[in-house]
Amino acid sequence: MQENPITPSMKYKDYYQILGVARDASKEEIKKAYRRMARKYHPDVSKEVGAEEKFKEVNEANEVLSDAEKRAAYDQLGTSYRPGQDFRPPPGWAGGTGGGDFAGEDFSDLFSQLFGARKQAGTSRRHGVHGGGAAPSGQDVEASLTLTLEEAYHGVEKHLSLSAQDGTRDVKLRVPAGALSGKRLRVSGKGQRSPYGGAAGDLYLVIQIAPNARYRLDNKDIYLDTPIAPWEAALGTAITVPTLNGNVRVKVPAGTRSGQKLRLSGRGMPVTGGAGDFYVQLQVVLPATLSEAERALYEQLAKLADFDPRPDFPKD
Repeated sequence: MQENPITPSMKYKDYYQILGVARDASKEEIKKAYRRMARKYHPDVSKEVGAEEKFKEVNEANEVLSDAEKRAAYDQLGTSYRPGQDFRPPPGWAGGTGGGDFAGEDFSDLFSQLFGARKQAGTSRRHGVHGGGAAPSGQDVEASLTLTLEEAYHGVEKHLSLSAQDGTRDVKLRVPAGALSGKRLRVSGKGQRSPYGGAAGDLYLVIQIAPNARYRLDNKDIYLDTPIAPWEAALGTAITVPTLNGNVRVKVPAGTRSGQKLRLSGRGMPVTGGAGDFYVQLQVVLPATLSEAERALYEQLAKLADFDPRPDFPKD
């Protein structure tokens, strides 16, 4: 019996693009994106042309990507399709051949049918009934990966050995430069093995950045507490500052106060979409001990200066 091909008018929908998120976006990122897009295109609020259709697409995308099982099924379709491209499911994807009579349906209808068939095929296999389709994949695994600030800034290649219920995983991956805490890295095929003979699940590594003895990380900005002497603060000076990307000569203006920040634009974490900034946070410090000559100069300054650091305090 000859199968009917999928109608050429059926177009692939990129649910990640519809919500404006990356393919490795976390569940929380998808939730935030959906709320933002739903507010923007809600028919009762939006005045944009086509808002109602866009609102339906946003809800459709969220329904799939917010459900772990549906998202895994959708991801299995691969990344070879572009939005609007004629779509044909891969052979055997849902226990069939990639054909079938889907005339008159759109992509979401087709995906719902394929997903339902995939779940049914998986259930049959769990009960000992084997069909001609692909076996269910193993479950995804999530683990934490702690980096030094220097590793996160420059990027690093990691070789890991992770223990799991079904054995040990040897993992090799490249962490890109500019990784921030909370970023999830996906390593295909390093999750749990499928008990049904299917592909292994994926491993998701959640980045954590260890505290640094010298630098302080705030989102994508880096801070460095930098001590200066009182005379440097009063008269101004130039100092060499160590950053994570080399030394930089910085001018300290006369009259600088303790806690004042000097910004080095673009020298923070090199994240996608725009690097953070590097802040030199100045701290005026005194010598631990004074020589007789130094003490005499401070006493002379105290007599000469008419500066009052506490103008609003009670006077003796």
